[in-house]
Amino acid sequence: MPYFDAASAAPLHPVARQALLAALDEGWADPARLHREGRRARLLLDAAREAAAEAVGCRPDELTFTSSGTRAVHSGISGALAGRRRVGRHLVVSAVEHSSVLHSAAAHESGGGSVTEVPVDVTGAVRAQAYADVLREDTALACLQSANHEVGTEQPVAEVAEACRAAGVPLLVDAAQSLGWGPVPAGWSLLTASAHKWGGPAGVGVLAVRKGVRFAVQGPADERESGRASGFEDIPAIVAAAASLRAVRAEAAAESVRLRALVDRIRARVPALVPDVEVVGDPVRRLPHLVTFSCLYVDGETLLHELDRSGFSVSSGSSCTSSTLTPSHVLRAMGVLSEGNVRVSLPAGTSGEDVDRFLEVLPPAVAGVREKLGAPAATAPSPSPAASLVVDALGRRCPIPVIELAKVIGEVPVGGTVTVLSDDEAARLDIPAWCAMREQEYVGEEPADRGSAYVVRRLS
Repeated sequence: MPYFDAASAAPLHPVARQALLAALDEGWADPARLHREGRRARLLLDAAREAAAEAVGCRPDELTFTSSGTRAVHSGISGALAGRRRVGRHLVVSAVEHSSVLHSAAAHESGGGSVTEVPVDVTGAVRAQAYADVLREDTALACLQSANHEVGTEQPVAEVAEACRAAGVPLLVDAAQSLGWGPVPAGWSLLTASAHKWGGPAGVGVLAVRKGVRFAVQGPADERESGRASGFEDIPAIVAAAASLRAVRAEAAAESVRLRALVDRIRARVPALVPDVEVVGDPVRRLPHLVTFSCLYVDGETLLHELDRSGFSVSSGSSCTSSTLTPSHVLRAMGVLSEGNVRVSLPAGTSGEDVDRFLEVLPPAVAGVREKLGAPAATAPSPSPAASLVVDALGRRCPIPVIELAKVIGEVPVGGTVTVLSDDEAARLDIPAWCAMREQEYVGEEPADRGSAYVVRRLS
């Protein structure tokens, strides 16, 4: 069964498995002890730190192993903000950061700090000048991912780092998605990553803090990991994480070229095979293994189940998933469709045959979901069209409001309007995006007794 969800968690790399099994026998003791077993464990931990630091591009004593990538982000942000509290309490993040960054930002704001979100363009990329424009004298920290976890767009890290350096503001880079593909451009002050994203074991995160960056660890003090991460180190997992990072980096150049060609095939073929599809993210400045597309008139959760039954494991940033009923914050910030959103992220070793099979399975899966939901077919215009219509989609979740809009737009004359009543948060994103795809005019949102009224004017 092809696994196409490497952006969530990559399969354990063979080198990681070998290193993990070996370290279970050799690295089980307390590395803080002076006896033979403790010294052996310390040697393994130090070697892993040196290997990881080389891949990250920092000194070994600047790198801390944490219990997860999320913990690395939380510790990095809280420590940097606390260390620069005398400067101010202003935090800058992009609108498409990973939820771990946004959760830290929300906690900072609830504690009395201020947060500025830098917007992105339709590809999901920020502008370096936009970052520079929001940096202030009281800015304590700026955060920017190296590449987006949902759409794969690479961010202008070097340019933003230069803007932050000129303003005297440290930059934290979340490199979870990109570190396995290569080093992050120079200029960052703090960096975080997660081993299970590159084929290491889960439960190992990386936090690098450059010398000279003011940093104050929050929470109870601990003598391990220079006080920056509490608890007993999982040395076998750390050894496996460092070994697999070195291994995937050695393979990255060749595998990047191969997977990029497969992703290009998906990007080109999906719109040709499936009607009403929008491929999102930057087509050039992107991770080599990831592509995301949104299908009109499709429930994302249902489509994922259909693909799973057909033998393909993919993920979704759609508004309609089992974990959330609100649109993906990434897709919302980009202003693209959230409904029927599919993220394909290919692990190393994916074959062209698997990709071709996916392209065979996808069209009937989408068509089947659309049929179940009653998606609109081409209809002749009404002989006596009304100047305006109201669609009541209250209590119905995406993509039904857009489906109902599409069914009746041909029943109003050119220049006429359709008002969609909806209390689904996704409609606020999906109806304007539908208008852009269908070349209709989105007039705007108006208050209603329940939910909101979204007004669309027919242009063609």
